[in-house]
Amino acid sequence: MDMNVRIAGEAGQGVQTTGELLVGALAKMGFHVLSTQVYMSRIRGGLNSYDIRFGDAELHSARRKADILVALNEEALDTLAADVEAGGAVFFDGKAEKPYVGIGFTRAAKETGGSAVMANTVAAGAVFARLGYDVEALVQYLAVEFKKKGSDVVEKNAACARRGGQLAVEAGVAAVNAPKSVGAPGRVYSGTEAVGLSAALSGVKFVASYPMTPSTGVFTFLAGAADKYGIVVEQAEDEIAAINMVCGATYGGVVAMTTTSGGGFALMCEGLSLAGMHELPAFVFLSQRPGPATGLPTRTGQEDLQFAIRAGHGEFVRAVYAPGTIEECYELTRLGVETAHKYQTPVILLADQYLVDLRKNIPPLDETYKAIDRHIKEDAGEDYMRYAVTESGVSPRAVPGGSAFVVLDSDEHTADGHITENLDVRVEMVDKRLRKGRGLIEDVVPPARYGAEGAGHLIISWGSTYGPCREAVDILRTRGVEVEMLHFSQVWPINTEAVKKAVGKRSRVTVVEGNATGQFAGLLREAGAIGECEKILKYNGLAFAGEEIAEEVSK
Repeated sequence: MDMNVRIAGEAGQGVQTTGELLVGALAKMGFHVLSTQVYMSRIRGGLNSYDIRFGDAELHSARRKADILVALNEEALDTLAADVEAGGAVFFDGKAEKPYVGIGFTRAAKETGGSAVMANTVAAGAVFARLGYDVEALVQYLAVEFKKKGSDVVEKNAACARRGGQLAVEAGVAAVNAPKSVGAPGRVYSGTEAVGLSAALSGVKFVASYPMTPSTGVFTFLAGAADKYGIVVEQAEDEIAAINMVCGATYGGVVAMTTTSGGGFALMCEGLSLAGMHELPAFVFLSQRPGPATGLPTRTGQEDLQFAIRAGHGEFVRAVYAPGTIEECYELTRLGVETAHKYQTPVILLADQYLVDLRKNIPPLDETYKAIDRHIKEDAGEDYMRYAVTESGVSPRAVPGGSAFVVLDSDEHTADGHITENLDVRVEMVDKRLRKGRGLIEDVVPPARYGAEGAGHLIISWGSTYGPCREAVDILRTRGVEVEMLHFSQVWPINTEAVKKAVGKRSRVTVVEGNATGQFAGLLREAGAIGECEKILKYNGLAFAGEEIAEEVSK
């Protein structure tokens, strides 16, 4: 059993604060929690919403409709009341006519706590009353959450929470049959936090970025962790400078990365190509949003896949990972940094707004610091050649400052790093660099299976569509429809033979993507990994819900 609470209002009204308050409190009470956000590109005004889905089993996707709507302004009421389940409750901050419940959250906050800022706490108390949960559980969470702000703040918020519950009861709000606590993990993580934490624990020591939604959260997380982990964080003047700083840092042996979104990554293309020629382990966190140009800067999409694998002039190898869960954000960040250094080539971690803002309670992530192996040759001598030709394509890597003379150049070069226009050497160097691709394919993360293995209908997902697709599989199977899911958390390179074996002979193949052209389906078909397929595509800036995928499949 699960329920969905939706908080909605304009930017600046505390929509996110209210949502995070409920997420934290419900997680501490032992419920499985999953939260998502939809927000507009403005500091004040507009219509933003925050969904808190919670229940007695693990959750993998958002829901389209809410069981409780807390409307903080009239626009939220007018726009979203129709998306409340039959029998659900709609709370409005002010006077309202039935079937809506008018509770003056702001007024109560001023009267009880002395500040309108605590309207979110009043609203949370009202939600607890509707759910039939003891408001004292919320008060206990507030006591811990606001402890650093002093006893006065704690007491005022506790009073506001109790007042919210009281006002809901006085308004005739009846408690519903809500989920029971199951002792789920109390620690909540976001995709942003998982990527940032993993990068810090993996030994990243330099970050250069220009802020760009929705990647900025990872940048600011690492800035906040800089002192603890010894990270130098530089807000560059633009993305061109950022990627070139990363190239310089990695040439010096530093584990470095940058964070960006589509428009910023466009500016990084020349620097990415430079890393390909220099054979530098540049790690890029690319969090997608709908384009082209500025597009929908605060919405979600999977539109940069083809761009990520093709970016940069000339031909050079790279790996592209696309996590689908909080855990994969953590695991693949480390794997991406390791891969960049193992193969001395750029690596991209491809996420999106939905995934970085997703919050979910999971077992605590391992916070042990363990720097990755930089694969640096410590004993390189005077005869050292930076680009020595090898069977694997990976040359011994030394860094400046030792006995070795480390030469590099953006022009084509000889094995010792000096410029050349010898065309035979040119071919030799290109072939050497491209041979790294064989190792990258051998190391590809295999697609994960879920559902009825060998079922005639196969759903293919990649990146953040994992959760909605998994829930769709569960919904379909409860309806007697046998279906299997194949999820890709690494989207480049493609191990064609392995994918063909995993796909096998199916009567129906459906690829689910957050773009308009079926980019991943195109990649798989181009590689010969799949044949004709159906596509379920979404590109309105919103994430998939499991139920809508199940409906599309059923059609």
